[in-house]
Amino acid sequence: MGRFDGKTAIVTGAAQGIGEAYARALAREGANVVVADLNAGLGEQVAERITADGGTALCVKADVAEPDSVTAMAESTVDRFGGIDLLVNNAAIYGGMKLNLLLAVDWDYYRKFMAVNFDGALLCTRAVVPHMRKRGGGSIVNQSSTAAWTYSSFYGVAKAGLNSLTQQLATELGGSGIRINAIAPGPTDTEATRTVTPAAIVAQMVERLPIKRMGTPDDLVGMCLFLLSGEAGWITGQIFNVDGGQVMR
Repeated sequence: MGRFDGKTAIVTGAAQGIGEAYARALAREGANVVVADLNAGLGEQVAERITADGGTALCVKADVAEPDSVTAMAESTVDRFGGIDLLVNNAAIYGGMKLNLLLAVDWDYYRKFMAVNFDGALLCTRAVVPHMRKRGGGSIVNQSSTAAWTYSSFYGVAKAGLNSLTQQLATELGGSGIRINAIAPGPTDTEATRTVTPAAIVAQMVERLPIKRMGTPDDLVGMCLFLLSGEAGWITGQIFNVDGGQVMR
């Protein structure tokens, strides 16, 4: 028996990296998993791997910055599995992210970035909440970052906003039996991180960590599963650092 037998979970940005790790872990624990990603080709591969491992998965192409797209994502999930119980708002522009100052970043790029990295979590939450209410409740995990507490330009701004969104929505959703929390990873070894952050800067970050290594997607999975599960039934509106001790607060 898995912790999520009979439950249906949507994981956005699940075609690779941390999102894929979340999706595969949820499937191992018995959940029906929707692999939601703009890259449907990679998403299909993840869904196929989950199925080959004995799980149940559906790939849905979704652009979290577009209201119609996330509404269709929720409807496709309900059509296939009958309802929605769990949501992980993991999708973000990160790999290949353009680095620049807040004072200099191209405005159109900034607005697109915030539409995905901040607004996307709210749009997806709004899309699934009516379906969670029909099930009597649910649980949501937002993917934040320790960038919210360190200088990280517009990426940090988006993650700080996501933390506040998590806290605000906890109040709005609590009466419906829906909990919402966030995970704030520290430096995590993914392909996206390797494309964004120069190796020398990564080495400096690791040297300052109490636990002197990069995190891995597997380091984050346990917290995600815990927060989505009934074991965290009296926890909402919280941001949990999983960061090797990078930020102590």
